[in-house]
Amino acid sequence: MHYQAAPFAETKLVRCTSGSIFDVIIDLRSSSRTFKQYFAVELSSKNRKILYIPEGFAHGFQTLEDETEVFYQMSQAYYAEHARGVRWNDPAFGIEWPADKRTVIERDMNYADFLL
Repeated sequence: MHYQAAPFAETKLVRCTSGSIFDVIIDLRSSSRTFKQYFAVELSSKNRKILYIPEGFAHGFQTLEDETEVFYQMSQAYYAEHARGVRWNDPAFGIEWPADKRTVIERDMNYADFLL
C-alpha cells in the first residue's frame, strides 16, 4: 500500500486496461472521519471503472488474472525520498483480500505496523 508524503502527495486515477484487479485505498488522513478505513473495488477491462485516489490515501492492488495491465495517471512525479507505505495485511486496516495465493515484494512485506 503506497503513497507519497508531502509536499509531493499525489492524486491518482487508476484503470485496469486488460484483465482485472482488486483495488484498495486506505484513508490515512488523521483528521478524517474515515481515518484508517479502506475502500475496495474490482477494476477490469470489462467493467471499465476508474478509481480516483485523493491525496492522503495509500493505494495497492492484487491482480485477479494473468496478463493484467493497469494504467495510472498521477498528479506528481515519483520522488523516492517521499515514498511511503503501509503493509497490505496490517491488522490496523483489516483489509479482506480475495485470494490466498500472493506474490508480494519484500519491501511491501516489511513495513512496520501502522501506529498513530
